[in-house]
Amino acid sequence: MNVVVRHVCTAMAALGVAVEVVTRHADPRVPAHEKVDGVTVHRLAVGPLGPVPKGDHEAFMADFGAALADLGPYDLLHSHHWFSGIAALPVARAWGVPHVQSFHSIAAPAHTELAEGERPESPGRLAGEAELARLSDAIVAVSHAEARTAVERLGADPARIRVVHPGVDTERFHPLAAAAHDGEPPSGEDPRPSLVVAARLEPLKGVDLAIRALAALPQPRPVLRVAGGATSDSAFVASLADLARDLGVERDVDLMGPLGRTQLADLMRRATLVLVPSHSETYGLVALEASASGVPVVAGEAGGLVEAVLDGVTGVLVPTRDPQDWAGAIGGLLGDPAQRARLGAAGRTVALRRTWATVAGATGRVYADVLHAHEPAS
Repeated sequence: MNVVVRHVCTAMAALGVAVEVVTRHADPRVPAHEKVDGVTVHRLAVGPLGPVPKGDHEAFMADFGAALADLGPYDLLHSHHWFSGIAALPVARAWGVPHVQSFHSIAAPAHTELAEGERPESPGRLAGEAELARLSDAIVAVSHAEARTAVERLGADPARIRVVHPGVDTERFHPLAAAAHDGEPPSGEDPRPSLVVAARLEPLKGVDLAIRALAALPQPRPVLRVAGGATSDSAFVASLADLARDLGVERDVDLMGPLGRTQLADLMRRATLVLVPSHSETYGLVALEASASGVPVVAGEAGGLVEAVLDGVTGVLVPTRDPQDWAGAIGGLLGDPAQRARLGAAGRTVALRRTWATVAGATGRVYADVLHAHEPAS
């Protein structure tokens, strides 16, 4: 979500739109107010000065809304994630301006069986998302899958939902130079094919499936590099290391920890394949970043991933969570360099059409439509 917000805002500012981002002051090392890449950023002194678990934001949504009200009015408010919307919607109504909502993820209904890796959400979130779906002037979904979920789970009016797929920074995420592909790997780098997973280390992201699929591949195996840190459950990270050891692939798995965006882009372009084994994704931005890097993707056939990965064009979608099926898809591509090259080239072509400037333009059209609809009748 943060990547989407940052890039859309800076791209809209580059188009001449006055954009201000309002967030919580969570890091004492950064100023409360500053301008970044043409975007004014306000960090409000709400809640503790430091990061808090996602579920704890409910405790100070009202305080955030009150602090937001002191900044405006603005012409339009666009909220990202449900707790931002609950804080901002009453402010927008008090100002008499439109409110646009982006969920980025939607809670599972109460009393339903959760998929592995899903956690039960608070009653406040369940009710809050339904209220936002009902009362917001528009909903911007990052995929058709998310749009369907908003209709089915929240009762959102399909006429008020606009799908705007995320973009990708094609200057940062670009293919490795042909000369580098043909030469020897950098000194000290493992010469084996590289499988990359870039994800938070939590059950929903399915890193365990990637490890099991790796173990199902014949020797000599590729190396599996996992870029990402734990959100809060360090025990889960330890369980991944234990799984690799139990399956006899601990020497083939590199749990790298979190990487910066530049480091991630370099890792991705050097990958042989990028894996997205998540149980569910609202879209799957990592898959698009891999495509921009000219690297084929192997992903689960779930949620928005079927829109982020074009099956047989930019990668392969695996319809099951059976490690043998994943190993088959991975092994097939590892053994077919020509197919990998075709998928990688097609992915880059698709990504070049998905710039953040394009996304900003589409988002701006949503704003224009709701502002026009909000004008008083003459």
